[in-house]
Amino acid sequence: MAPKARTVGIKPKAQTFKDKSKPTDVRLSNIQAAKAVSDAIRTSLGPRGMDKMIQAGNGEVSITNDGATILKQMNVLHPAAKMLVELSRAQDVEAGDGTTSVVVIAGALLEACEKLLQKGLHPTAISDSFQRCSNKAVEILTQMSTPIELNDRDTLIKSASTSLNSKVVSQQSSLLAPIAVDAVLKVTEPGKESSVDLKNIKVIQSLGGTVEDTELVQGLVFTSRSAGTNAPKRIEKAKIGLIQFCISAPKTDMDHNVIVSDYAAMDRVLKEERSYILNIVKQIKKAGCNVLLVQKSILRDAVSDLAQHFLDKIKCLVVKDVEREDIEFVCKSLHCRPIASLDHFTAENLSSADLVEEVASGTNKFVKITGIQNQGRTVSIICRGSNKLVLEEAARSLHDALCVVRCLVKKRAQIVGGGAPEIEMALQLAALAQTVEGVDAYCYRAFADALEVIPSTLAENAGLNPIATVTELRNRHAQGEKTAGINVRKGAITDILAENVVQPLLVSTSAITLATETIRSILKIDDIINTMS
Repeated sequence: MAPKARTVGIKPKAQTFKDKSKPTDVRLSNIQAAKAVSDAIRTSLGPRGMDKMIQAGNGEVSITNDGATILKQMNVLHPAAKMLVELSRAQDVEAGDGTTSVVVIAGALLEACEKLLQKGLHPTAISDSFQRCSNKAVEILTQMSTPIELNDRDTLIKSASTSLNSKVVSQQSSLLAPIAVDAVLKVTEPGKESSVDLKNIKVIQSLGGTVEDTELVQGLVFTSRSAGTNAPKRIEKAKIGLIQFCISAPKTDMDHNVIVSDYAAMDRVLKEERSYILNIVKQIKKAGCNVLLVQKSILRDAVSDLAQHFLDKIKCLVVKDVEREDIEFVCKSLHCRPIASLDHFTAENLSSADLVEEVASGTNKFVKITGIQNQGRTVSIICRGSNKLVLEEAARSLHDALCVVRCLVKKRAQIVGGGAPEIEMALQLAALAQTVEGVDAYCYRAFADALEVIPSTLAENAGLNPIATVTELRNRHAQGEKTAGINVRKGAITDILAENVVQPLLVSTSAITLATETIRSILKIDDIINTMS
């Protein structure tokens, strides 16, 4: 009898388990998390935007409506949401302004992506289409822009004022905008406009007074008061020396104890110290120096009490504890080199200034150096405020205004604000969507609709009807009024160029480009993998 055939279970090929729904779920989760971040700061957009009160873990409170500041201090856990925080930071580095707008645009584009994915479009197709939309949008913005000249100070001030109008210190924009313009133009080197370094503008915060007391100093300001009680507080025709060595008794490199057993040895130690310090002070007087800046020392006193006594006698004003990171700025301002040893302390290594004086500002005292000969391209701004919250926000707002002027110096073109460029881009991209076919037609239309979030949010935050306002704005642009925008002060659609609401082209183009790049990154993610370390 033939043996019974045994059936062996052969596994069919390509039968491995594959969860098709996981990439979709991951994408949806990423989009929802990023949209939540966008919605959180959406109410802060525009001149009528709300402020956020941020309470840190250590109990410190700050009030701001600057998108980058809010997101930086927000405790974000979801990895996709963190990408939006990075996006805001990238916009802050690139343009300095539009940090809220870029996140709001990214949120609207993600919502558009979600709808397109539900229709069954492939993420890569959407991603490629959005890139083409972004390039076209930048072209439209460039066509809308008007070129400007750097010597046209009024135009630069208008752009800086527009940036300040959405801040807490909007009432003082007429004072802060000219300060920002003058500061940036002062540090701009002819022929090197593309690399304006804002580190050459030192913003010093001083508590007391009001924001109106903020001033621009064509010179150098030290936050510490001058050392010594009998030292002069005002010196004209000053000879300034910046030293990196200490005027005090030397110490050994290692921890050593010197035991003095009798009075004669003790007297000899004190006598040596006195003659050592006196030798340094004589050398300072011989060089003709009457203002001494001393770098902060971590090992011992930069200037001992005995040295201070001798320096008072030779009528020398001393500023102690100049921070190590400020040395480069001080050297650039005074056009001098730091003196590292007493041998190099000579008259040719000193710099000259018309006036050095100690001035009171609120509760603080500053040492101010003005009329510096051969001054480098640096400038100082003393920012004032009645309390810490207002002062910090004023300094942040001033930084945004400085960045706006820097953008105009880098790329000398400006466009109108008030939601006008976004509506113009939306209209032209929607018209373009009619001429293309396939997936692109859907994506162009979705991208165009998403851009309308900016005028819609501006209207909503100003207490207007967003649907009616955006519809009228779209109608005015369709009739050819390219400069029509939302005037939040009058609560109507007006020619926004006549209202002087203008912004740099670089702010808008970088917002569109960076937002699209981030959206493409989020779309390409289909799984989140946790690592062990």
